[in-house]
Amino acid sequence: MNPFLLEGFASFFYIASSITLIADIKENRLKKQALILAWVAVLGHFVTLSLSAWEKRGIDFSFFHTASIISLIIVFMLLITSFSRPVEKLGIALFPIAALMLTLDVAYPSTVKTTQEYSFAMNTHILSSIIAFSLLTIAAFQSLLLALQNRQLKSRNPGRLMLAFPPLQAMESLLFQMISAGVFFLSISLLSGFIFIEDLFAQHLVHKTILSIIAWVIFSSLLIGRKCYGWRGKKAIRLTLYGFVSLLLAYFGSKLMLELILQRV
Repeated sequence: MNPFLLEGFASFFYIASSITLIADIKENRLKKQALILAWVAVLGHFVTLSLSAWEKRGIDFSFFHTASIISLIIVFMLLITSFSRPVEKLGIALFPIAALMLTLDVAYPSTVKTTQEYSFAMNTHILSSIIAFSLLTIAAFQSLLLALQNRQLKSRNPGRLMLAFPPLQAMESLLFQMISAGVFFLSISLLSGFIFIEDLFAQHLVHKTILSIIAWVIFSSLLIGRKCYGWRGKKAIRLTLYGFVSLLLAYFGSKLMLELILQRV
């Protein structure tokens, strides 16, 4: 099947779902339709990546392909969470990003190593890293919404979008659940890296390793501060964003420099 046709199919439904969620802010009866559209988009996205893996006999971890995989996992986790928590409005921002990452992946294919060429230990390290980043990305978006929600409520004139979200306490609880799960997988990623990668502090990996450790320290400190000192509100939001930026630079900084700027794999 033509990958551009599949990509267009998935991207169309991502955008349609995002637009429907925006309309639901006023209508308040389009949530089900929006989620159905999102699930169709996820299916199309998954089939596109599966066909790519079939053709390459493994999953490659080039810049855009990794971004596409991460965006799929983020959307999937968001949709699963929406069964029990009213977080689907995050899709207004996340669905178009997923469509963009999928489009760039199909438009700019790469020929880097695939998972079949890596050992089981290396695959464990890579996949746990991707899951950690996906969870902590959702947490970062959640923290931005918390900041907006808090500001709107203090102004005593909250907009329709803010009123569409659950109470601050519920949003904050979900934020820390996402961070806890993200730290768990980030810990697996770092531990497997230290055990199985001999040159973890080699020149091309040292900044990635250090930034990942900094992110782990920030997120872990936030969880400890939450439990021991009741950290919440602005402090929790700031630390979440600091940790996410550190992780973003660790995961994509080196890929951006090596693959797209220096043209190295």
